[in-house]
Amino acid sequence: MPVRWITDGLQAANSFVYGNILVDAGVLPMKLTEFRDQIDTIILTHCHYDHTAHVVEIARMCDATVCIHTLDAPGLTEDARNLAMLFGARAPAVVPDRILQEGDRVGSLTVLHTPGHTPGCICLYDCDEQTLFSGDTVFTGGSFGRYDFPGGDRTALAASLARLADLEIEGLYPGHGEPVAVGGHKHIAAARELMRTYG
Repeated sequence: MPVRWITDGLQAANSFVYGNILVDAGVLPMKLTEFRDQIDTIILTHCHYDHTAHVVEIARMCDATVCIHTLDAPGLTEDARNLAMLFGARAPAVVPDRILQEGDRVGSLTVLHTPGHTPGCICLYDCDEQTLFSGDTVFTGGSFGRYDFPGGDRTALAASLARLADLEIEGLYPGHGEPVAVGGHKHIAAARELMRTYG
């Protein structure tokens, strides 16, 4: 299934359209106008403001349901958890339509709970396509999300990277930076190695 990469450069966070699913909602709604009749589900990889800033407007425009992991759901209403103050903003104040847990399925995507950047950080894995939407857990280029924000946990992030390293991943679509369509597992292996030697 093709992946459409959507970014506007303002909040410096990526969104992706995958069939009827929008992964993360930090981009301006106008960037998604052509997909308004296609998107019916929004999955938030975590609660940080740069990934959730426009979830209310996009959900309304697309008449879409909003999904997030149970441990990050409070961050949609609590500024201290979603770091909105760093952007001079307030939490989107939305109640999710669906609370996600490890192993849940949304379309062809399986929810992988990968804490470390936030307590409820998730990745979304399509096993058949060997595609991973990694949010801020791991990035291309062999780096990983920060763990020094409230709720971050270096040990948990290291375990999450180890888990991802065991998967067959070609397409890697991160929350920041450029995605890759092939060789995603190499980027994850590099991030895991950096974690081993970092700090």
